[in-house]
Amino acid sequence: MKLISIIIPVYNEEKNIPLIHGELRKIFANLQNYDFEIIFVNDGSQDKSIEEIRKLSEADQNVKYIDFSRNFGKEIATTAGINNCQGDACIMLDADLQHPPSVIPEFLAKWENGAEVVVGVRKKNHRESLIKSAGSWFYYKIINNISETSIVPDATDFRLLDRIVIDEFNKFSERNRMTRALIAWLGFRREYMLFDSPARAHGKAAYSTAKLIKLALSSFVSMSLLPLKLAGYLGIMVTILSGLLGLFIFFDKYIWGDPFGFSFSGPASMAVLNTFFIGIVLSCLGLIALYIANIHGEVINRPMYVIRKRKL
Repeated sequence: MKLISIIIPVYNEEKNIPLIHGELRKIFANLQNYDFEIIFVNDGSQDKSIEEIRKLSEADQNVKYIDFSRNFGKEIATTAGINNCQGDACIMLDADLQHPPSVIPEFLAKWENGAEVVVGVRKKNHRESLIKSAGSWFYYKIINNISETSIVPDATDFRLLDRIVIDEFNKFSERNRMTRALIAWLGFRREYMLFDSPARAHGKAAYSTAKLIKLALSSFVSMSLLPLKLAGYLGIMVTILSGLLGLFIFFDKYIWGDPFGFSFSGPASMAVLNTFFIGIVLSCLGLIALYIANIHGEVINRPMYVIRKRKL
């Protein structure tokens, strides 16, 4: 029997934990060819989530848990689950039932047909605010234009990873991470699973707008070097424009004798000269950014290549 690891990051989900556990038990009761483990990762919850998890682990040998000393964030909690799972494949989902366990059999079917990554793509998010919806749209537009790795809009953390993908993911060492972006960077054969996102069973979403913005900024930095190079691009543009304007002022005032009647004053000429030097400084910052980019690439220590199979 193939072992499937279910990874569930938890932050203040005490009422949802028994519900998600019950749903998963029902699903796997009808999947005779699979064994399973449920790994709850308690991310420093302030309620009684860990007590609920411990009760389940004592009553059900399939339930395991990781209890953090404090809140480290969902991305780190998900990473901890992937690092410690034993399955032939793992499935990540939220504890609030907005990632419906009922579609897990379809995930497994796509996996059995050769997919190494199965990504859950949300068709409808129940009661998603206009601000969050617009922010999501802009985020995917920006990240897919500046990053070397394309991320499918509305793709969620609800996804299945084959064992080979898990092993390669575990080689990543960066701390500020966006799990779905790293999985997208890895590549591998992937399939997509559309699903409707129901309302939360209990409680409020732990991911505030501020946390989402922080995650987005982190992914911009980790998945693209464009923000680092912007100063250089701006400097080149400022230098060229101010240089051309400075030459025009010089010729107009000292060579042509001001035939157009612009009458450029001394302070105006000085302002253009200062702008020219500012452009040079920004260009130098862009040059420094190229060296920092090389340091960034070495420090995050991603693998230089990813091998699916090997025969030597």
